[in-house]
Amino acid sequence: MKRILTIIIVLGAGRAIKKKIPGFAKDRMVIVISLDGFPGFALEDPKQPVPTLRKLISNGTWTRMHTINPTITWPNHTTMVTGVHADEHGLLLNGTILRTNGWPPVRVYPKIDKEKMVHAPTIYDAAHQAGLTTAQVDWVAIHNAPTITWAFSEWVTPDDPVAQEMIERGILTTNEVQDFTKFNIVWRDQVWTKAAAYLIRQHKPNLMLFHLLTLDATHHRYGPKTVAGTTAMAFLDGCVAQVVEAVQEAGMTDRTTFFVVSDHGFKGYTNEIRANVALESNGLAQAAYVLPEGGTGFLYFHATNSPDVSRKVTELMKSVAGIADVITPDRFAALGLPLPQKDPQTFDLLLTAKPGYSFSGATGGAVTAAVPQQAGSHGYLASDPELDAIFVASGYGVKPGVKLDRVSSIDVAPTIANLLDVKLPKAKGKTLRLQ
Repeated sequence: MKRILTIIIVLGAGRAIKKKIPGFAKDRMVIVISLDGFPGFALEDPKQPVPTLRKLISNGTWTRMHTINPTITWPNHTTMVTGVHADEHGLLLNGTILRTNGWPPVRVYPKIDKEKMVHAPTIYDAAHQAGLTTAQVDWVAIHNAPTITWAFSEWVTPDDPVAQEMIERGILTTNEVQDFTKFNIVWRDQVWTKAAAYLIRQHKPNLMLFHLLTLDATHHRYGPKTVAGTTAMAFLDGCVAQVVEAVQEAGMTDRTTFFVVSDHGFKGYTNEIRANVALESNGLAQAAYVLPEGGTGFLYFHATNSPDVSRKVTELMKSVAGIADVITPDRFAALGLPLPQKDPQTFDLLLTAKPGYSFSGATGGAVTAAVPQQAGSHGYLASDPELDAIFVASGYGVKPGVKLDRVSSIDVAPTIANLLDVKLPKAKGKTLRLQ
């Protein structure tokens, strides 16, 4: 009897310390699936046709996720892999904002290498440094990342290594990825899903980052809470099902953790704000420029402005119909935004839109105008609950039915780090309790 008890104690201790054994994480996978533009409120609808997500939730948990400012795709995706806000990771738009020394004064460049674009350590950097393998399919702010083992990018070509590998194996054809960026977004999501499933079956990466775009495009065109949006969600649920099936085929079901997330919610609008038309109409076109980003506008002063001219611009923006607030730099820190003197990308004023309005880049017509039909935008302040995203956790390390309060996008990276037994000391989020 004593011998039996000793064996039980030893075996129990072995289970308790299993996560501490060096190399144990190499036997596991964490798969992050981002469904761009999936609002938190949408998953609260029990009639939403997403059976795969429902099954993952029944085996795990879900909650709303608070996003960061700006509520834009690349900044929020970068927060999910760094655990810090935009003022630290350096993403304010879908690319790096560079000064032009001309007019307009700024342009956005998406194809800058990750090492120059992202200013904080990422979870895939940490995983790579720990000897784990990493993969990305259509993730963002990750161009030419040296710590990604296998990449199938947003701009994939037939010459890319993973694409070549898939073509040689007859899983993909050259035509499917030739001039890839010209194809419709539903087609591209299908190809990206095929690539993600292939990488899981063939390579079993310890960390997979996978991003789908159909819902975001649909919500921009038709707005949220529409039949079109519901149809797009059903399509994406089918894409998630293919990834889950690939995990099963790889024999990794018991060792895989799924996180299904989104980067922001959506708001419908029926009117657009043409801030640059307002500047032109008031003789201030060379004094300031507004980069429209849906629910916000990034206003840049001309470097040679006198204080009086800058005041005129500020007062003008306050008077434009549809603009809710003109936020000055003294309020940026509270929003997690960098100061202009610390980051040359940063705007001089942040303009916010009232409900039902969105900023437009149009250069003619009325300052505010109705749109032909409802459309959708994000970019509004993250304090708006309609901008909440989704957070689904399921699989290894997740107790079915565990209760989570509303989480934050800065919590995703440290939670992944904990599951993979790697360090991400600069992350500001908390490790979520999933057991």
